[in-house]
Amino acid sequence: MPDEPPSSTPGGGTFEPRHLPVPVSRPLENGGNWFVRTMRKLFGWRGASIRADLKDVLDAMTPGESGFSPEESRMLKNILGLRERRVDDVMVPRADIIAVQQDIMVGDLLRTFQDAGHSRLVVYNDTLDDPVGMVHIRDLIAFMTKHAAVDPEKNAKRKKPLPAGLDLKAIDLAMPLSAANIMREILFVPPSMRAIDLLARMQATRIHLALVVDEYGGTDGIISIEDIVEQIVGEIADEHDEDELPAVVRQPDGSYVADARAKLEDVVAIVGHDFDVGDAAEEVDTLGGYLVTRAGRLPLRGEIIPGPGLFEFEVLDADPRRVKRIRITRLTQRRDKPREPRRRNEPDAVLAGTTPPTLPHDNDDAAAPKERPSAGSPAGARNP
Repeated sequence: MPDEPPSSTPGGGTFEPRHLPVPVSRPLENGGNWFVRTMRKLFGWRGASIRADLKDVLDAMTPGESGFSPEESRMLKNILGLRERRVDDVMVPRADIIAVQQDIMVGDLLRTFQDAGHSRLVVYNDTLDDPVGMVHIRDLIAFMTKHAAVDPEKNAKRKKPLPAGLDLKAIDLAMPLSAANIMREILFVPPSMRAIDLLARMQATRIHLALVVDEYGGTDGIISIEDIVEQIVGEIADEHDEDELPAVVRQPDGSYVADARAKLEDVVAIVGHDFDVGDAAEEVDTLGGYLVTRAGRLPLRGEIIPGPGLFEFEVLDADPRRVKRIRITRLTQRRDKPREPRRRNEPDAVLAGTTPPTLPHDNDDAAAPKERPSAGSPAGARNP
């Protein structure tokens, strides 16, 4: 249909259509959403966000009164708090990353997967500060299956056909990982990134593992999608996860043996509120970090360090990189002179005594001098 000519105006000019203002209805004072209006009317809420209103309800009411089960209330609170959590609050620290060098042999990679108990491992070039990606155990199994497959016709002609048509002897276990071409991409995120934003990015990219890098490009830690989900639903354990022993264990003599990675708040809750760490809780999260802060350096095995108040620390196990186990003793009065630490060739007081701690410990012989490992040396016990 041809365009109609513009109409004439009384003054003889032509009329040109213009975008004139359109009246828009004003929003309701209490919000246009009927659910919001209803909830605010029922609970007497005033002008505020739904988020704040829901948080107030969960904090002020018991699960039965709010209509939510205890599990629902806990998860809702965790969801609301997730926006405030940063990646560095959730990540696995660098010391606990298990990683492999890109030229590791396939056979050694198999053993590493077996010992690590994880489905994904970080792959690096020279050091952990030079990552190149990750390797998934499913890709490794697919690679081995492909190279072990035997032609069905040839297998049928064999005097004793191979089970499942696979000849595992055909797999070159000496082949380097870089030549297997099974490495995958990994995400790189800053420690200040919000955990909920990383969760959305992992969902969009379908990459469920990220390295946390600092401003200089160094590796600070690692985080998986499972680590973030656990912030909402709680600890997720599968068939291969072993029951973890308590991080702090009271001994028969009244002292406490603690894992150096125990959270400070957990230590205070178990030892007692007179174990007052003060403002240090804002700077460090773990007992080992607090001990290093008190000493001003990395303490040695057997060293005695004064703690807060009448408490005293004894380093039971350590290596050149970190403290592992600590004994916490409550004194009746402050020592005038610090107790002399054990010599390195003396046996561990806990191991030689009659009250061995129930915490697991590494078999590293810290008494022997060791070469300080490079920044990229894999260590620790946790990956996704």
